[in-house]
Amino acid sequence: MTPDPPTPGDDARPAGAGVVPGVFTELQARRLGPLRRFLVRHPRVMDAVVVVVFLVLALLSVLTTTGMVLDSGLLADDDRAVGLLLACGVGTSVLAAAALVWRRAAPVVVTAALAVLAVASLLVSGTLGALDLALACGLYAVAASRPPRTAWLTFGGTMLVVAGAGWVWERTDLTNPDITVISPEDPGGVTPVLSTTPWQSHVLSTTGLLVVLLIALSIGTSVRNRRLHVADLVERTNALARDRDQQARLARAAERTRIAREMHDVVAHSITVMVALSDGASAALTRSPDAARTALDELSSTGRGALADMRRVLGVLDGHDAPLEPQPGQDDLGGVVERFRAAGLPVHARGLGTPLPEETTFRLAVHRIVAEALTNALRHAPGTTRVLVDLRRTDRAVEVEVVDEGTSLPVADAGGAGRGLIGMRERAAVYGGTVDAGPTVRGGWRVHVTLPCDAPTHPDDRPTAGTDPGPAPDPEEIPA
Repeated sequence: MTPDPPTPGDDARPAGAGVVPGVFTELQARRLGPLRRFLVRHPRVMDAVVVVVFLVLALLSVLTTTGMVLDSGLLADDDRAVGLLLACGVGTSVLAAAALVWRRAAPVVVTAALAVLAVASLLVSGTLGALDLALACGLYAVAASRPPRTAWLTFGGTMLVVAGAGWVWERTDLTNPDITVISPEDPGGVTPVLSTTPWQSHVLSTTGLLVVLLIALSIGTSVRNRRLHVADLVERTNALARDRDQQARLARAAERTRIAREMHDVVAHSITVMVALSDGASAALTRSPDAARTALDELSSTGRGALADMRRVLGVLDGHDAPLEPQPGQDDLGGVVERFRAAGLPVHARGLGTPLPEETTFRLAVHRIVAEALTNALRHAPGTTRVLVDLRRTDRAVEVEVVDEGTSLPVADAGGAGRGLIGMRERAAVYGGTVDAGPTVRGGWRVHVTLPCDAPTHPDDRPTAGTDPGPAPDPEEIPA
């Protein structure tokens, strides 16, 4: 039979022991005073107090009962019976006190042992002595630390055994003696004031035991329910704290990912352009100084722009010095294309003036996707003969397509960890979009991004006049 799990707060371990910093505990929830807090932290001290108090009350009860028996004259001529009554009362009290030491560790076993001790006391001396109080302490421990079913079964078994033994062996003349007074007419005689029959005495004893055990059971059940309620509140509070910490960790991770993506998008394409410009300026320095000067000017402009973007991204972290300039959007797409053209990439653009949704983050996503796709073309397809940028909008989505013809020069290892494609997919996923990237049949590379959006609010919206439509896409540019 599997033992019942102990109720929180009633095990042998001191409450509050081994408290983990930052975790809400039952001891904190109960708001106890200094004395009760000490007793809760040191349950063995409380057990010792209970045992000492019980032993003192039990011995007082035995001595009082023995004195009343002697005063009544019931055992006046039987010194052996008086000695047996006193010895049995003291002995059972000491044994019961010793059993109560283990009530916290094994309450059911202790209560059963006390019931056996009570039966033995009734059999030897005909009285319970103070064992009814010991049985109440044991049953309280059962009700406070075990489920109600176990507590009620223990109560029923104890009541049945002890009450049954009382009906068989209890001496009613010792437990419920007649109450008498001296008769005024006959100074040497006595007059009964309250006299009970043996049957009535048994009923009174059984009723008294029933009331005492029911009180102990109800108090123990109430204590257990309170402990379970407090433990549930503590668990809920700690669960909320764990959820809060988890949400904070997820938020920090998401913020780190966002900053890393922004830094990559800001820095990667700018540095790629700057490297291409510096290489071009170095190559044209002797044969075409003017072209080299133009490349250096563009290099300086690109570097300043990248620095401003980095300040804008990093400024968000402290919140005080974050620049208030608007984020790059659709209006900057022409500048992005021109920057890559200056770096030597033959970009043909079409539809850059296509009206996009007014949402700033949507326009920023389009800007970053175009810049990243051109960065990949500049890095991985040097000497390509053409790079097509096509921006178009349908009734349901905005589509961005960037296709290059492939490299015509030896390509060194450009490095990279694939963050560019990951960043494009993350930006597209925010709007439920998709990113298709792969080689074409001609050896080039094609990036096609679809960003779902609502239909244009103005049907007459058309691409901005003067935008270079570029050559129409070649049917053979379909990815392999």
